[in-house]
Amino acid sequence: MSLVSGAQLRAARALVRLDQTKLAELANVSPVTVGKLEGSDGPLNARTGTLRALQKALEAAGVEFIPGGARLREQPAEAGTS
Repeated sequence: MSLVSGAQLRAARALVRLDQTKLAELANVSPVTVGKLEGSDGPLNARTGTLRALQKALEAAGVEFIPGGARLREQPAEAGTS
């Protein structure tokens, strides 16, 4: 799935406890851009490259995008635990 709405972006960022500035840094975009996108209603209106960069940064931090939202990606069980 992909990043499609401001609410989804806000939720994904909150899941991995990143502030807007840190997410912007990780995605190499402006913090103002992150704020504007998070504040938008409905589908995100941004360049494809910007959305890809944000999604990639959030996925690298552990987010999995699902229809209409986001969740933390399941971590594999540690070896030796039952």
